Amino acid sequence: MERPAWAPQGIDLTVPSVSRMYDYYLGGSHNFEVDREAGRRAIEAWPGLPKIIQANRAFMRRAIRFAVGEGITQFLDIGSGIPTFGNVHEAAQSADPSARVVYVDNDPVAVAHSRSVLEGNDRAEVVSADFRSPQDILYSAEVERLLDLERPVALLLVALLHFIEDKDDPWKTVREIGDELAPGSLLVLSHSSADEGPMRNVGGGVRDVYRQTSSPLITRSRTEITRFFDGFELVEPGVVPLPRWRPEDVPGTDDPLLLSGYAGVGRKAGRVG
Repeated sequence: MERPAWAPQGIDLTVPSVSRMYDYYLGGSHNFEVDREAGRRAIEAWPGLPKIIQANRAFMRRAIRFAVGEGITQFLDIGSGIPTFGNVHEAAQSADPSARVVYVDNDPVAVAHSRSVLEGNDRAEVVSADFRSPQDILYSAEVERLLDLERPVALLLVALLHFIEDKDDPWKTVREIGDELAPGSLLVLSHSSADEGPMRNVGGGVRDVYRQTSSPLITRSRTEITRFFDGFELVEPGVVPLPRWRPEDVPGTDDPLLLSGYAGVGRKAGRVG
């Protein structure tokens, strides 16, 4: 298989990557045929998947605007994927030009493309690290340069945790990262679920596709997802289906298709400042 000029060396072009599949769903160009083939099979199993991805991104942008409205201008986006139009730094810096963003991903294509996109932006950087190794993130040169962890930070775990298996105890890792954040920090989280919507019927087929990728897809219940907010106080309306988190007159909030995941924002308790 021919390696595109933009693809870093050492990438296995025979294994689909969830971040490159996500890029494919959003119409991006930084993916390989193996990613597109897996993406097509996932969409065949679940035709509504691209719509869910778009709803997820829309939630993320609403949560960023909420954070800026709360006076938070520091963002740590773990599992950030491949930057496409309307990503975190664009949304945050359009709301407040002083906003600082650190992206984190373990996919070499995502990291390389992020560096290219962010060139010349001295308020945004990318770290090559894995969520499961929080110290590599929190003590990275990029975080130390851009983020002041003694002031509130918005921690974004958007469409990430459903790729972290129970055996890796993602609840513990979220707690470890949250413990290092200042009071008043926000946890912004979305996660797939089969509690409601068509995922109850098609989830098996979608999970079969993702088992062939770098990261299997794990659906969790609303109760399991809410546990990620331990140590944080949920802001209204709590943990709800994606389009129902503070909708902004967007049609389709009752579309059953979009009930296949939950989203929420929590604020770390304690005295700010």
